[in-house]
Amino acid sequence: MRVQALSALMGAEVSGVDLSAPLTPSQCEAIEQAFLTYQLLVFREQRLDKPQQIAFTEQFGTLERHASINRGTNDFPLLHVVTNRDNEGRATPVKSTMWHTDKSFRAAPSKATLLHAVTLPPNGGDTCFANMCAAYAGLTQARKAEIDALRVVHSWQHSRENEGLSLNQADIDGAPPMSHPLVRIHPDSGRPALFLGMHAAYIDGLDFAQGRALILELESHATRPEYVFYHSWRPGDLLMWDNRCLLHRADPNFDSARHPRTLHRTCLRGTPTPGQRIAAEPQIA
Repeated sequence: MRVQALSALMGAEVSGVDLSAPLTPSQCEAIEQAFLTYQLLVFREQRLDKPQQIAFTEQFGTLERHASINRGTNDFPLLHVVTNRDNEGRATPVKSTMWHTDKSFRAAPSKATLLHAVTLPPNGGDTCFANMCAAYAGLTQARKAEIDALRVVHSWQHSRENEGLSLNQADIDGAPPMSHPLVRIHPDSGRPALFLGMHAAYIDGLDFAQGRALILELESHATRPEYVFYHSWRPGDLLMWDNRCLLHRADPNFDSARHPRTLHRTCLRGTPTPGQRIAAEPQIA
């Protein structure tokens, strides 16, 4: 197995390993270490069916459940089929085009997402990543001092409503707004990272408008070109990235009406953040 860096910011290509077969303990250890070092791993030319992707994912932790709108099929509910086609094969808008980190509204936000290319357009359909450790490091010392003690509320309901969608009551009850540190300490590397994205609704204890302005300002800073990496998909790619320090989004830079784009997604459960709690209602002036 070989690991080759893709950029100075993040990302490494892992070759010489077949993910459809069980890994040895030394392979698991090497992948875990590369994951912490590079935050984003790209495994080329993999051919995984749903059970094989689930089996590979479970070698690195516990699978995370999906909300009902992203739930997989009855036989594989923990594998989400990401696609721009509906059940009748008709074109639908490309989803997840806003910056976010998966499951940040959970009490234990996701550790990792694994996304496997099944059907790709002939070009485009990239996935973009923003390094939130680098973005935090790029703030001034004065700005860091202003935000280090703040907490941000991540809300699944808020982010769905921003996209013009609604949730059923079971999803609302199953994912109440969660208050997390705005500057989150990575549980394995110990590095501080901004904890933002489309699920970030407001700042705990601040006026709603003031908190929204701060969230949007920090996200604009964190997604500047110097903090962003673009992955151009190839057939058989499997990506594994660290949700604890990266934002990501889909780039709808292809003809979605003509070309299907289908990927299989599994997520790993993370760990609770210090002082995590169900959030109070925002302050509105």
